[in-house]
Amino acid sequence: MKKIIKFIMAIAVASSAMFYSCETIELEQLENPNGLNPSQADPTLLANTIQIGYLNNISSFNGNAAGLVRINTFGSRDYFAGITGNALNGNWNRIYSTAMVPNINVITALNEEAGDGSLNFQEGISKAMLAHSFMLLVDFIGDVPFTEIANPSEFPAPNVDPGASVYTAALGLLDEAEGLLNGTSGTDLFYNGDSALWIRAINTMRLKAALTVQDYTTFDQIIAGGNFIESNDQDFEFRFGTNEVNPDERHPDYVADYTPSGAGFYKSNWTMNYMLESNDPRIRYYYYRQTDCTPGASCNPAGNGETLQCSLQQPPAHVAAAGFGDIFCFLEDGYWGRLHGDDGGAPPDNFFRTAAGVYPAGGLFDDDRFGNVGLTLGGGGAGIEPFLLASQVDFMRAEVAMAQNNTGAAAMHLENAISKHVNKVVTFAALDGSRDTSFEATPADITAFVAAQVQAFNDATNNDDRMNLLAEQFWISQFGAGAEAYNFYRRTGFPTTLPPNLEPNPGSFVRSFPYASSEVLANPNISQKADQTIQVFWDTNPPSAAGGGGFPVAN
Repeated sequence: MKKIIKFIMAIAVASSAMFYSCETIELEQLENPNGLNPSQADPTLLANTIQIGYLNNISSFNGNAAGLVRINTFGSRDYFAGITGNALNGNWNRIYSTAMVPNINVITALNEEAGDGSLNFQEGISKAMLAHSFMLLVDFIGDVPFTEIANPSEFPAPNVDPGASVYTAALGLLDEAEGLLNGTSGTDLFYNGDSALWIRAINTMRLKAALTVQDYTTFDQIIAGGNFIESNDQDFEFRFGTNEVNPDERHPDYVADYTPSGAGFYKSNWTMNYMLESNDPRIRYYYYRQTDCTPGASCNPAGNGETLQCSLQQPPAHVAAAGFGDIFCFLEDGYWGRLHGDDGGAPPDNFFRTAAGVYPAGGLFDDDRFGNVGLTLGGGGAGIEPFLLASQVDFMRAEVAMAQNNTGAAAMHLENAISKHVNKVVTFAALDGSRDTSFEATPADITAFVAAQVQAFNDATNNDDRMNLLAEQFWISQFGAGAEAYNFYRRTGFPTTLPPNLEPNPGSFVRSFPYASSEVLANPNISQKADQTIQVFWDTNPPSAAGGGGFPVAN
C-alpha cells in the first residue's frame, strides 16, 4: 500500500522534527544543526506519520482495555502486576515525541509560513487526531502534561495539568480542526480526503467527550446539530491490507493468529459464551474454530490434560459461586479460549484454540470447516481498526436516554445500534472467498436476533437489568476495539454480569493506568502512581475494594 510505504519514509523526517514544539501550537524557534529545518520537511510525510501514530495509539488503547473488561482475555491474576508502566509507553511517546505533537508543530508552522491555507487539511486532521489521543490519554491515565509542552526550552520536564483542563484543551483543538477543515480537501488514510466526513468524526469525538463527563445537555445539542457519524458508510476506521512484508500491512490479530505454528492468542470465554447463548449471528464472523470439540465439553467429558489441563479440574469456588463454573475452562461446539485472569502457560494447542475470524481481523469465516489457520488464508488480514462507528453513537444515545429515564428512546437507540453493527459485520464475510455462503447470516436471522434483544430489554422489570443488556450488547459491538467499553464500565459500573478474575484476591480493579515508565524515568516532575486505584477526574464512583470487588461490582 503506497500510503503505508510513505510512512516508512516519513520516520526520518519525523525524528528530525522532534525538538520543535508549539502552543496550539506555536513553533519553538530552535535550530538543530543535525536535523532538517522545518521548511525542508514534507507536510504529506509528516501527516502520514501522525496518522500512523494515531492508528497505533488507538490500537494500543483498545487492546489494553479489551482485556480488562473481558471482551478479550486478561492474562494476569493480579491487576497491579498485569498493567505496568510499560502498557502505555508507546502511546505516551507517540503523542509527545515521535509522531504527533512535534510533527503537528512543524505542519502548523509551515501552514503559517505559507499564509494561503494550503496545509489547512493536513493541520486540521492532525489536530483532530491529537485531540482524540489526549482525551484517551486522560481517560486511561488522568493528569498529563499539556500547557508546558508548548515551550520545551523553558520546561524540559513538563508538569502535568489536571485531566479536566486537558479535556477542555482537547475540545479547543477540535474547534481549531473544524475551522481548518471547512471547505478543504486533501489526502489521508481514513476518509480519502473528505473533509465533510472528518467534521462528522470531530463532532462524534465531541459526543464522546460529553458522554464521558456526563454533560447530557451538550450531548443533546450536538445530536440536534445532526452532523455526526450516523451510518456505517461514515464510520471512522482504518482498513488494513494483505501485504506480508516491507511493510506488513495486515491486521495485528491476523498476524498473531494466521501463522505456520497456529493461533497465537486466546479468546475470551465470556464473550464467546455470551454470543453462543444469545444465538448472536456475529459469532461466525468474530471467531474461527479449528476444532469441533473442546476437552471437557459434552463431546469429550473425560478432558485432555495435555492440551487443556483445566479440563481435568474443578472450577475455583468463587468462580462457581458467581455462576461461571461452567465456562471457567471450556465451552461447547469447539470454542476454545480462556477465562478472565488465566495466566497459565501455553500447552500445545495452537492448532486447536479458537482464532480470530473475518471481522475485524480479515481472517477466515467460520463455516464449520474446522481446518487449521495458516498464512494468506481467509481475507489475508484485510480487516479494520475501529475508531468511531455509527453503531457506537447509537449506544451512546441509548446510555444518555437511560440516564434521562427515557427507556422508550433507549430501546429505539439500542435497536438501531445492534442492527447497524450486525449489518456492518456480515459484510466482512466477502473477504473470505473460500467460505461456504450457506452459513452466512440471512436478513431474517439478523431481524430475529435484533428483535429478541430489544424484546428482552423491554421485558426487563428494572433499569439495572436494562443497563446490563445495553452494556453487554455494547461489549459485543466493541469487539476489535475496547477503549470506550473500559470508560463505560468505570462510568456506569455495568455490566454487573461479568465473570470475576480466576484469582479470588486479584487486587483492586484498574481505575487508571500507571504513568509511562519511560516518562517517569526521564521527567523528575512526574512520579509513578502507588497503585491502580487512582480515579480519573470524571470517575466519581465509589472506590474499588483492595481485595477485589467494590466498584465495579463484577470485580
